[in-house]
Amino acid sequence: MYLDYYGLASKPFNLNPDPDFLYFGQGHQMALNLLEYSLESEAGISVITGEVGCGKTTLVRHVLDTVDKTVRAGLVSNTHSEFGEFMKWVLMAFEQPYQGADKPELYERFQNFLLQQYASGFRTALIVDEAQNLNVSSLEELRMLSNINYGKHSLLQLVLVGQTELLDKLKQPELRQLAQRVCVDYHLQALNLQDTVNYIKHRLLVAGREETLFDTFSIATIFYHSGGIPRLINTLCDLSLVYGYAAEHKTIGARTILAVLKDKAKTGVFPAHVPETEQAEKVRKIVLDRSGVDIAIGT
Repeated sequence: MYLDYYGLASKPFNLNPDPDFLYFGQGHQMALNLLEYSLESEAGISVITGEVGCGKTTLVRHVLDTVDKTVRAGLVSNTHSEFGEFMKWVLMAFEQPYQGADKPELYERFQNFLLQQYASGFRTALIVDEAQNLNVSSLEELRMLSNINYGKHSLLQLVLVGQTELLDKLKQPELRQLAQRVCVDYHLQALNLQDTVNYIKHRLLVAGREETLFDTFSIATIFYHSGGIPRLINTLCDLSLVYGYAAEHKTIGARTILAVLKDKAKTGVFPAHVPETEQAEKVRKIVLDRSGVDIAIGT
């Protein structure tokens, strides 16, 4: 709808994970560096966590797209509490046969696969996204898989990616052996104001627009109400472009963002971030002082 009007080649704020749009702020760069280190150094088990919408899955997709050719990587995603026989999903992640086998046979098949990969000069990494949904039994199965060695070499590296609840789960007494094997862990934080500015500019640039589209006050409003969560930033930016297009605005100002938020408030679907953080409070006061608009309430 608005692509031609705003000179865009593609939608810059799509909600689907897209590695092409990955913005490497300080947090995401550190998470990527740690993941690359863990894959290169046979670090064993790595854990990456973050709030919903912080870009964890996009980061995983980037790792899968750029991983060294000597690493055979498999991905288990869309986990849930009724996941079923976990070993079958593991074998599926590496396109290995799993039909008609009981659990010991599935384990043996996977162990043979790991040995074959090692003999061929490949390292094997299993990435489990949304790992907070796995039950204790499945997480224990992962720990057992991480014990498969050949001499002093570990044959499988595990990367667990999940929401903050994963950290709480790993602290349970039943999983202390798994927690002790975690060599690398990092928690992705929400973007700060400067990263939010750079994030929006980056996505617009990738989508084909170099000129400023969101003014300073609009970005401040987006930051205030998204809490710096990339997925919420995308939601506000995308809808504001629709509203701006409908109103024939060439650039997006704070009042356009507030109009989006006002309409979203009617349904109560948009998860606005409260309470106000210290940085968000400063941003609100600066915008109010310079523009006369209270971005917290839309006056």
